[in-house]
Amino acid sequence: MVREEPYACGMHLYELNEPADLTDPVLIVAFDGWVNAGSAATGAAEHLAGDGEVIARFDPDELYDYRAARPTAEFESGVLASIEWPALTIRHRSAEGRNLLVLSGVEPNWRWQRLGREIADLAIQLGVAEHVSLGGIPWATPHTHLTSIIETASEHELLEDDADHPEGTLQAPASATSAVESYVAALGIPTRGFWARVPHYVGAAYVPATVALVERVLAHLGISLPYGTLLNDAAAQRRRLDELVAEQPEAQALVERLERLAVEDAPSGEDLATEIERYLQQQPPELDPFGDDGEPGGPSGE
Repeated sequence: MVREEPYACGMHLYELNEPADLTDPVLIVAFDGWVNAGSAATGAAEHLAGDGEVIARFDPDELYDYRAARPTAEFESGVLASIEWPALTIRHRSAEGRNLLVLSGVEPNWRWQRLGREIADLAIQLGVAEHVSLGGIPWATPHTHLTSIIETASEHELLEDDADHPEGTLQAPASATSAVESYVAALGIPTRGFWARVPHYVGAAYVPATVALVERVLAHLGISLPYGTLLNDAAAQRRRLDELVAEQPEAQALVERLERLAVEDAPSGEDLATEIERYLQQQPPELDPFGDDGEPGGPSGE
C-alpha cells in the first residue's frame, strides 16, 4: 500500500512557493461546485492556467468533508496504488506581460471565512492588482444563441456602461467563490465577476460557456492566449445538441420557446422560472452532448 506523505502547512491553510518578479498580478478564482454549471468556470480556469506552475497548495484535510468530496482510490491488479485527494491550488502563468494567478479546485466544504481571510492576505502579499471570479449559472437560454455573461464588481463604478448586471437587490445562496471575493474586496483590491448563462437542459460540461468566459477574461485583461481545440469543441458540441434536440420533440419545443423568449423584451425572472418549472415537470432526459468517448463530437472535436 502506498503511504501518503504527511501534509504540513504550519499556521496557514496552504504551502506557498512564492514566484519572483510578479507585476500587478490578477487573481482568477473558480471552484468546482455551486455556481459552476456546465463546468464553465473550472473549464475556463483550466484553460487560462495552462501548464502554469503550482505556487500554492491548500491542505485538503482542513477544507473538505471526504464523505461529500470523496477521494479517488486507484488499484493496480488488486493492490491499492494511490489515493487522489480533492485539490485546491494556485497556478502561475505569464501571458503578454500579465501574471495570472489561477485559484481553482473542488469547492471547499468548510472554513470559508478562514479561507477567505487567508487568500485575501495572500493577495496582498503577492501584490494582486485585481481579483476575477468565474462562474456558470443554469439559465433558461437556448444553446442556439451565443453564451451571454452576467457581470458583477466590488464597486458599481467598475462595471462598464454596457455591462449586463443584475438590477436592484438580488439574493441567492452564496458560493465559496463569492465568500473569497468578499474578503479580497474588503482589503481594497478591486474585484470583478463573470458568470456565464448555461442552458439548464444541458447535462454535461458546456464548452461554449467555457469559451465565453475565456474570451471575456482575455478582453478584460487586454491579452490574448491560444484557444487550442476549445473553439472546435464548442462548435462540435452545438452541432451535437442540435442533433439531440431534433430527436426529442419535447426538447425541440423547449428550445423553440426559449428562442422566442430571447428575442422578446427582457423576460422577467418569473417568466424564466415558469419556463424551467414547465420543462422539469415534463421530466425528459437531460441532453448529453458528448459521444461515447466522452469528447464533444468524437476524439477529433469534429
